[in-house]
Amino acid sequence: MPDTPFDQPFPLGEPNDALAEYFTGPSYVAALTDGPLVVNNVSFAPSCRNNWHIHKGTDGGGDQTLLCTAGSGWYQAEGSDPISMTPVTTIRVLAGTKDWHGAKADSWFSHLAFVTPGTDVRNEWLEPVAEAAYAGLSSHENTE
Repeated sequence: MPDTPFDQPFPLGEPNDALAEYFTGPSYVAALTDGPLVVNNVSFAPSCRNNWHIHKGTDGGGDQTLLCTAGSGWYQAEGSDPISMTPVTTIRVLAGTKDWHGAKADSWFSHLAFVTPGTDVRNEWLEPVAEAAYAGLSSHENTE
């Protein structure tokens, strides 16, 4: 667990060891629901982000909604400007979208991830976010 407490309304959860190879830095996951609608609290240590990935699913499934609950982070869909996420920022990610999300360099970040149920719902994990691109995000600080 992290040395410094991170004040957030949901449990930090356990280290995200199962997907660690797709994250740059420590992340934690707490499952908040079971059943067909998956809701997880995902927390990222400063500078941690996930790789580019594509949400997949059929029969209406695979969309993801991200709701920032604490800290400050980034979301970016391929071909779009990055979006600064702070508490209550909500982003809908349609199945088939290539995207990434994670903490800002100087902040912990936590979001709820809601996944729309369907058939064959999964992520296709891709390449890490380029270090130079991530380092340049401070110029987008006011992007909403």
